[in-house]
Amino acid sequence: MKILHWSVALALVAGVSAALAQAPKYPVRPVRMLVGFAPGGATDIVARLLAPGLGESLGQQVVVENRPGASSQIAGELVARSAPDGHTLLMTTQTLMTSQMIEGKTYPHLTRDFAAVSLSATSPLILVLNPSLPVHSLKALIALARARPGELDYGTGGLGTTPHMSGELLATQARIKIVHVPFKGEAPALIDVIAGHVPMMFSNITASLAFVQSGRLRMIAQTGLQRSPVVPDVPTMAESGLPGFEIIGFFGVMAPAGTPREIVTRLNTELGKAMARPEVRKQYAAQALDPGQMTAEQYADFIKDQAVKFGKVIREAGITAK
Repeated sequence: MKILHWSVALALVAGVSAALAQAPKYPVRPVRMLVGFAPGGATDIVARLLAPGLGESLGQQVVVENRPGASSQIAGELVARSAPDGHTLLMTTQTLMTSQMIEGKTYPHLTRDFAAVSLSATSPLILVLNPSLPVHSLKALIALARARPGELDYGTGGLGTTPHMSGELLATQARIKIVHVPFKGEAPALIDVIAGHVPMMFSNITASLAFVQSGRLRMIAQTGLQRSPVVPDVPTMAESGLPGFEIIGFFGVMAPAGTPREIVTRLNTELGKAMARPEVRKQYAAQALDPGQMTAEQYADFIKDQAVKFGKVIREAGITAK
């Protein structure tokens, strides 16, 4: 009987060893991280800050690919249809979710067609103007917009982006009429604001602060309820006369739905390590980015909460696809 027991035990050990030997390794090739906006915008910047550290931890290069268009739905669909093996990821914002709410589309759905991996950063926005616009405060901007209804444009990185949500919330709360001008990303919109083709936009601090510091843009307000330590002298929208105004952008990594739990967990862990690197933390702090500190499950719940919040903004502002 003892010999039989030992034989069974050895067989079990051999079976487990064989299963482990046959278990697929991850990653076995470079990992692609798609960004649904043009290079130079905040989402692209966050992806490129984290990619080197993530690649080093994984032992494979992480390649950032820009696939702009359709408010990040092009990149989203490419990732959603990819093999759920952890080799194709999406650095996204709430735009993929809100743009589809506005358009009434159902695919790809941010909570159904993706696995939440890691919240990468959150950040307020700043309201920036071309210096030729003769205003230096939100109060003065609102007065100008009321005097010239429908004549002031504001640029964004596309339908449903946080800059778009911010502009619509401003129009609703201030009771003004301003015109939305969507671009294929935040960087192209900033270029046109700097050039004076579009007079203003809400922008991620990450993407626009350098232009403010060089005098090519003027900032007059920020969208968080509390002032960012990066721009402490700039008042919030609430302080400037719009109580309760708050828009906070988030950036996070998603994988195709069905990605194995162990791969999602490993990616979450390695992304956490990448965010903890001193050089990354320094860049985050300089650009008003707060690092995400969530498990994959917590990030999934966070996205659901954001869907409720932004859905309310869309309904109250009456935002539709035009």
